[in-house]
Formats: sequence, structure tokens, C-alpha cells
Amino acid sequence: MSRAEEAKKQFEKGFFCAPAVLSTYSEQLGLEKSLALKIACGFGAGIGCMGRTCGAVTGALMVIGLKHGQVNLADQESQQTTYTLVKEFIDRFTALHGSIECKELIGYDLSNSDELKSARVSGVFQNKCPSFVYDSACILEDVLHLR
Repeated sequence: MSRAEEAKKQFEKGFFCAPAVLSTYSEQLGLEKSLALKIACGFGAGIGCMGRTCGAVTGALMVIGLKHGQVNLADQESQQTTYTLVKEFIDRFTALHGSIECKELIGYDLSNSDELKSARVSGVFQNKCPSFVYDSACILEDVLHLR
């Protein structure tokens, strides 16, 4: 099973999008899987179920930071590398799906309780979101040369 398929499977098992993506790559980059799940928990469903930036995107951005993020203030190169990769990821995800915003991707504003209920009834989380997780992981692997 590819890592992108693994991320999708994590989502389908019940983890939200951000934890599914981050935890799939975390151990490969030195972060314990259980800690990755905790870190990414608040980013699911468009950051805390508010329909903002898609969790599959924020999870991928965390992976980029985990691999290339700045840990030394004098190391401006790692910061620039991270920003360059983040931009490339977002440009590619947007080109594929038209947006990185959860409410635009799924067609529901999850911050509105009635729309959240409608989204659940519609099956959008089962029908659309797995492809966002999968595509996010594929783009991430390509951008970071992970396989």
C-alpha cells in the first residue's frame, strides 16, 4: 500500500484529514505517530470543524515543516525552503481542486451547525474528503521526494 493510500485509509478509519496525513509520514521524519495524531487533531475539518483551510492541506504543511522547518534562527535557508515548498504544495493542490478552503471544497460551512448536519447527511466526508487526503499525500510525496 502506498503512503497516499495509507493516509486515505487512516481517514476512512475515522481520523480527521490533518491527523491522517501527518501521522502517515511522522515516524519517517522522526515524530512518534501518537504525538503526530495529537498535534494535528485541532486542524481537522478545516481547523477545528470551522470549514477553513482543509485539514489535508494543513497536515501536509506540517509534514513539510517537520522535514525542512527552521530550528536555528541563523538558518534562513531552511525557512525559505519551507516557504517555497509550502507555496508549491498549495499551488498544486489549488490547481487540482480549485481551493484549499474546506467550505469551498465540500460546499458546506462547517462552522454553521445546520450546515454541518447537512454535510454529515450528504455523505460529503465519505465521498469527497478521502480524495483530498489522497491527493494531498500524493502532492506531498512529489514535493518532498518521499516514497
